[in-house]
Amino acid sequence: MRSLGGEVTLHIDATPGEVWSLVSDVTRIGEFSPETVAGRWTGGSTGPEVGATFAGKVVRNGVGPTYWSACRVTRCEPERLFEFSVGTRKVVVNNWGYRLRPSGEGTEVTEYFRLEPILPLRLYWAVLGRARGRTNEQGMRTTLQRMKAVLEG
Repeated sequence: MRSLGGEVTLHIDATPGEVWSLVSDVTRIGEFSPETVAGRWTGGSTGPEVGATFAGKVVRNGVGPTYWSACRVTRCEPERLFEFSVGTRKVVVNNWGYRLRPSGEGTEVTEYFRLEPILPLRLYWAVLGRARGRTNEQGMRTTLQRMKAVLEG
């Protein structure tokens, strides 16, 4: 079976610290993502740390009704890795993240997603995976290019 996820990598002429401050600030995601139009910390969380919670306001495929998704930071290594799960404490649907690696005078940034390997999601991916994966990869590329424009601008 194909991998239940995908990733996109882009070089940004900015330090890992500068990139980190952008990818880990969920309140700014609406400036960059074509599908997540807003973000806010929830449950008393105020910044990136393992266990922090936030909500992302999503517009699927950039059109249609919006909805809020509950998220929890699952990995947080400043200037290296920021990952979060989407779902509830009991049922995680997918995971999104950013890996940062110093590269020359800048940073190689990889945005990725990974569905949980539970049966309903494996079936979903078997039927719609190619199309959804392509849409996610286009969205990640757009997000990273918009971040690059801000950081290099």
